[in-house]
Amino acid sequence: MAFTPLHDRVLVRRVESDEKTAGGLIIPDSAKEKPAEGLVVAVGAGARDDDGDRIALDVKEGDKILFGKWSGTEITIDGEELLIMKESDIMGVLS
Repeated sequence: MAFTPLHDRVLVRRVESDEKTAGGLIIPDSAKEKPAEGLVVAVGAGARDDDGDRIALDVKEGDKILFGKWSGTEITIDGEELLIMKESDIMGVLS
């Protein structure tokens, strides 16, 4: 992939949710919500502080994250739908 986010932006691939409920009911595509869970594909170098020094990001490639329902901007790269968002839109890292 020939894309590198700038500053404090992160490129994310959504992780698909289960197609069944805990009770075993199958959820049709029309009723599914877009997942708010994803995998970090690429990260920017970090924003700069007032002195011009880089502020390192807390996430790295390969981290599994949670983000807000309306976070990020959907983009398509090499036929794959991805999200680009600021690191501040990320709520946490799943272990």
